[in-house]
Amino acid sequence: MYTDGIIFDVDGTLWDSTPIVAEAWTQAVLECGIKDRIVTAGELKQLFGKTMSVIAASLFPEASKEVQETILEKCCVYEEEALEENQQDICYPDVREVIKQLAKTYDLYIVSNCQCGYIEQFLRKTQLEAYIKDIECFGNTGKNKGENIRLLVKRNSLKAPVYIGDTKGDCDASKEAGVPFIFASYGFGNVTEYAAKIGEMKDLLTLFSGQ
Repeated sequence: MYTDGIIFDVDGTLWDSTPIVAEAWTQAVLECGIKDRIVTAGELKQLFGKTMSVIAASLFPEASKEVQETILEKCCVYEEEALEENQQDICYPDVREVIKQLAKTYDLYIVSNCQCGYIEQFLRKTQLEAYIKDIECFGNTGKNKGENIRLLVKRNSLKAPVYIGDTKGDCDASKEAGVPFIFASYGFGNVTEYAAKIGEMKDLLTLFSGQ
């Protein structure tokens, strides 16, 4: 499969932070005065990949938009603290090794619908900063994933990029951006349309071995 740039999603593709994030968000929600609301990892797996504003509306539909934003801000603060303190390896198998190997031949990128600082935290915690050429996210631009993929592609003058993700939202964003989609079937979602599918991260080494 030919490419001049591999763009990754984060959650459900490179790591699974949902158990840690769910616990942090539940604490934040309780401190915001919403009692008996437990955020679960299962819920987040269904929502991660959507923009932060959509996630807030889905989790707290009874709250006003302003209250939703306030709750989510606290959730993100607690999430960042919890992930920073976490000492467990929450990456999928072989993620670090595969990224380091791919980076010898390809330019690697990340686009996510996350808040500002989340991708940077992922890179810092995994010590992969040196292998990722550029990043973009909803928190930086306020734009959806499809638009952010297009922004990154244009900024880096890519002619044949691919996007690797795990949800239908990732597939739709790739389609919107005009970029072939590679489905990480081990992640959170179920996708039926894709240019290629991987069952584990190291499958990428085979997929791109002929170039």
